[in-house]
Amino acid sequence: MFKKILSAFVVAATAVGVTLPAQAGDLARIKEEGVMKIAMSGAYPPFNFVNEQNEVVGFDPALGIEIGKRLGVKVEVVTTAWDGIIGGLLTNKYDAIVGSMSITEDRAKVVDFVGPYYSSRRAVFTKPDSDLKSASQLKDAKLAVTLGETHEKWALDRGYEIRTYKGLPELLLELENGRVDGLVNDYIAAHLAIKAKGYNFVALEDLEVEPSGHGIAIRKGNEDLRDAMQAALEEIMKDGTYMEIANKWIGFDIR
Repeated sequence: MFKKILSAFVVAATAVGVTLPAQAGDLARIKEEGVMKIAMSGAYPPFNFVNEQNEVVGFDPALGIEIGKRLGVKVEVVTTAWDGIIGGLLTNKYDAIVGSMSITEDRAKVVDFVGPYYSSRRAVFTKPDSDLKSASQLKDAKLAVTLGETHEKWALDRGYEIRTYKGLPELLLELENGRVDGLVNDYIAAHLAIKAKGYNFVALEDLEVEPSGHGIAIRKGNEDLRDAMQAALEEIMKDGTYMEIANKWIGFDIR
């Protein structure tokens, strides 16, 4: 589904004359304007979410802002629906996606990645008294996923029954209210959100998955910006700043 949606977008954009690759000099333009726009869903706590002051906070914006400082520019955070976030990048609505995007072969065909800046894995969470006890039962379960995430594609590829939502808070609420049998999400984000909300959900122990890296997406053909952001990220990881951000928002090293 991701391939079809992305291919359709690329074809349509090309037909109306939208330039999909990055324009030459994006880094120079960003520095001249003094602002770098970064996008995220704003619905993925503790990585990115909207607080009571209506500010977008979390691990992702903190890291993005720090990278901006290393580039000598301010950072403007943009929130947008996850299922259209790559389309927004390709049509120049922002300069980068700093939103816990997992690095996949499909995505790497249309965007370039800086990073990875953390690693995690897929998990399926259920209620402890649920009949869903094993990954072998997923074909008979109803699963909540976020629209446009790789977890949605993973579930669809396996023929699982899914319900799609805008973000992790909705997945948690749907599971708590019994409208789904389980939720599929990144383990770290879901585990921390479950703990913060006081839910008593458990992860299936026999789900076989490989760890995945999460990176910053930028438009292709943008080598200067990619190299500058990568260098800034590596500095942040080496000088202790990364751990300060990670400890504040996550509580431990997630590299």
